[in-house]
Amino acid sequence: MENDLYATPEHEAFRDTVRKFTGEVLKPRAREFDAAGCPDKALFKKMGDLGLLGLRYEAEYGGSELDWSFSAVMHDELGRCDNAGVCMSISVHTEMATPSLAQFGTPELKREYLAPAIAGESISAIAVTEPDAGSDVAGVKTRAVRDGDEWVINGTKTYITNARIADWFCLLAVTDPDAGYGGYSQIIVPNNLPGVRVDLLDKIGMWGSDTGQIHFEDVRVPVANTIGDIGRGFQQQMMQFQDERLVACITGLAGSEVLWEETKRWCEERQLFGRPLAKMQNTQFKLADLWVELQAARALNDAVVKQMCAGVDATKLTTAAKVFSVRVSMKVATECMQLHGGYGYMKESMAGRAFVDSRLAAIGGGSNETMLHYLAKQLGM
Repeated sequence: MENDLYATPEHEAFRDTVRKFTGEVLKPRAREFDAAGCPDKALFKKMGDLGLLGLRYEAEYGGSELDWSFSAVMHDELGRCDNAGVCMSISVHTEMATPSLAQFGTPELKREYLAPAIAGESISAIAVTEPDAGSDVAGVKTRAVRDGDEWVINGTKTYITNARIADWFCLLAVTDPDAGYGGYSQIIVPNNLPGVRVDLLDKIGMWGSDTGQIHFEDVRVPVANTIGDIGRGFQQQMMQFQDERLVACITGLAGSEVLWEETKRWCEERQLFGRPLAKMQNTQFKLADLWVELQAARALNDAVVKQMCAGVDATKLTTAAKVFSVRVSMKVATECMQLHGGYGYMKESMAGRAFVDSRLAAIGGGSNETMLHYLAKQLGM
C-alpha cells in the first residue's frame, strides 16, 4: 500500500507476520479447504497464537488494543490468500460475530466467550439472516421468550457462515415484539445445546467456508448471555455491520488486485494471432480501465479506515465503499475471466473462482440495493 496510514515500522512488521502466515499456512492448503468445505480449527488456533484474532480488543481478554489500520492490513493480506471462502470464515469470526461482544459484553461473557475466540480456541458465527429476513434486519422473527433466568429460543436462521464449525452464535432475536426497534436483543447461543440443529447449504462459490441453516427449537440459554442491554440488539447489530462491510471491501479489493496482476501476466504470455494478447489495444484498454477503478476503490476504502481510526461516524462512507468496491470486484472478475478465455471457466482458474466468489458481496452484509436505500436516507432523500 502506498499510503502513510500503513507505512509505520509497526505496520510493516505486522504485514510481514500476516504475509508469512498466508504464504506458509493458508495458500498451500487453499484447495484442501475448498474440498473440505471449511477451514479446520487448527487454522484458527494458529491465528490465535500469532495474535491475529483480537487486534482491536482489550488486552485483558487477549486482544492487542490496536486501531482499524492494523485490521485493514491483516484483511488486505488475507484477501490475497487465493481462497475467498476461508477469508470470509475468518472475517466472520473477527469482524462480524465478536465486535458487539467486545464492545458491549459483560466481563463474565468476555471471559467465557471472547477470550477463547481471541485465542483461537473457539470459533464464532453471526446468526441474523432468516428465510424471510435478509437485508431487512427488522424483519427478523426468531423469538427469545424469557422464562425466569433463561431465554427460550425458537426460530430459523439461514445462510450462516461458519454454521458447522462455530462453537457459538451471536444471535439476533426478538425479545419484545411490541417494542419496535427496541424489541431485539443479541444473545450468545452455544452450538452444542439441545434443540440446535444445523443443515449445510450448497453454495456456487466461496467453497472454503461452510454455510448452513440453523434451527432453534426450545433452546434454553441464560439471560446473562445477552450482549449489552436487553432491547438494544438491533442498534448493536447495525454498528457491527459497519465492521462487516468494511472488511468485505478490503478483502474483495485485495483479491481483485491479485487477479488483475495474474491476468496481466496471462495476457503477456498468451499468444493470439501470432502476438501476445497484452499487445492488443482492446486488452490494454480493459486492463487500464480496471486499474483505474481499483485505485479509486482503494482510495475510498482507505478513507473509511481513516474515519474508523479517528473514531468518527463512518456509516455514510462505509455504505458508499461497500457499493463501489463490490461493483469494481465484480467487474474485475468478469473482465479477467473473459481475458482468460476457456481456462477462465475452469474451477481451478483464479478467474473462475473470483467470478463466483465476487458475486456474493453484492448480496451479503446488506445488498447493494439496500446500501443505496440507506445511502439515500443518509443524503437527506
